[in-house]
Amino acid sequence: MDAAIGRDRRIVHHVAARPVSHRPGTRPYVVVVGAGIAGLTAATGLAERGIGVEVIEGQDYLGGRVGGWTDTLPDGTPIAMNRGFHAFFRQYYNLRQLLRRTDPMLQRMMRVDDYPLLDAEGRHDSFRGLPLTPPWNALAFAARSSTFPLHELCRLDARAAAPLAMVSVPAIYEQLDHVDAETFLQKIKFPVAARHLAFEVFSRSFFAPPEQMSAAELAAMFHIYFLGSSEGLLFDVPTSNYDTALWSPLSEHLESRGARIRTGVTVARVQAGGDRTFRVHDDVGGVVDADAIVLATDVAGLRRIVADSPDLGNAEWRSRIQALRSAPPFLVHRLWLDRPVAGDRPAFLATGGMPPLDNISVLDRYENQARSWAEQHNGAVLELHAYALSEVRTPQLEREIRAQLLARLHRLYPETADARIVGEHAQWRQDCPMFGVGDHAHRPAVRTPHDKLMLAGDGIRIDLPVALMERAATTGWTAANALLTQWGMPGHDLYTVPTTGRHAVLRRLAARTMSKATLQEESV
Repeated sequence: MDAAIGRDRRIVHHVAARPVSHRPGTRPYVVVVGAGIAGLTAATGLAERGIGVEVIEGQDYLGGRVGGWTDTLPDGTPIAMNRGFHAFFRQYYNLRQLLRRTDPMLQRMMRVDDYPLLDAEGRHDSFRGLPLTPPWNALAFAARSSTFPLHELCRLDARAAAPLAMVSVPAIYEQLDHVDAETFLQKIKFPVAARHLAFEVFSRSFFAPPEQMSAAELAAMFHIYFLGSSEGLLFDVPTSNYDTALWSPLSEHLESRGARIRTGVTVARVQAGGDRTFRVHDDVGGVVDADAIVLATDVAGLRRIVADSPDLGNAEWRSRIQALRSAPPFLVHRLWLDRPVAGDRPAFLATGGMPPLDNISVLDRYENQARSWAEQHNGAVLELHAYALSEVRTPQLEREIRAQLLARLHRLYPETADARIVGEHAQWRQDCPMFGVGDHAHRPAVRTPHDKLMLAGDGIRIDLPVALMERAATTGWTAANALLTQWGMPGHDLYTVPTTGRHAVLRRLAARTMSKATLQEESV
């Protein structure tokens, strides 16, 4: 495998179609709605093949949930802002291929050297120094973890846990999508402490509590990050704010290929017909005719556009769109303190059993703008995350959560208790897709009833082992490929971790366990 893709020798290479027909006589024009990862990926895939592209984004910045912008502190100091910490894992092959367009060696990234987990009982786990190759990575993690006592691990229900060892995408959804993650972990008798510290941290990365999240998604994550990949569970982060490190360079890359990018404009509706295939209406009275469209918005935006565009799709497809749900809201609270935190504080700490706190980031450990401010003021820039909050937002509730987050911070990092808050910025959001029980079968895919209308985003179904930002990038490339193929142009290759459990021994053991259990049930 090309080292530029990843270190894992078992990366699966999904070769794009290479049509032999001629290119269209006239240059197609595509409108991409949404400039998050999915939309920018689709736009890149199309523009690099000579397709005319216009990207329309409702926010004033690019990158969607990984966007960045400039704000000010109370004293007028300009500050770099974004939606919160994101981990760029090494197995995000398709996202990293996008970023390599402007940063071939990914020099604007740095590796976070640890990803510690801490629970309310003081139990601590770490991913530092683990072997990279499965299954030794998971076994070594369990062996040295205080949350995986041997006597509890021996109680695991091997039959019920078998799907974790033989994940196959998309088959895992047929097996487990009808069960919630919490029930599944209880059924397999997974150690309680480990369940809360390890699996719950992953579950809440989807902004949902385990009792609401599909067990199939949890098993797929276990495969992507543990037993299906030898890239490891440590990750990279950009060394500058997202706009500077990621999206401004990509914007220039797109514009150099003739793409047009408009921000601060919301698409109101899409009409079939016009001088081309579709007519796109925006909220300022503008109209754009397009040969094809990629809808790469968040769930709420997609539902709104489809509801206001009666020409699109059929009844069954439209009902799938309207059935999409957003995950519970989350809060990101960023703090500028007048003194530094202890030198041994990690860049990122995940917590379990400490509601409402889910993680703490020390931004000045890795982000240039935050480091510069911290050095100038002998201070620190921290970020506190709270996921899966109450659906009903009130000023009182938000004040209480922020106070609880600060109390947790002061307990975990006592040196912050006497620090003065120079500035703070809180964001309450609810725009991440929900991966609930039974959702997968009804989730809309990239292709739609219109051959020139595509969907992309981390909430869109794609039957490959990808998640979060990597799902957004993968659906973006797939949407571009689906259009390029129709115009007789080559697509872009994709890469993933193995689509099935990578170890034959584990697969055979799991299959044998399940077969024996089935025979026992039949004999009874």
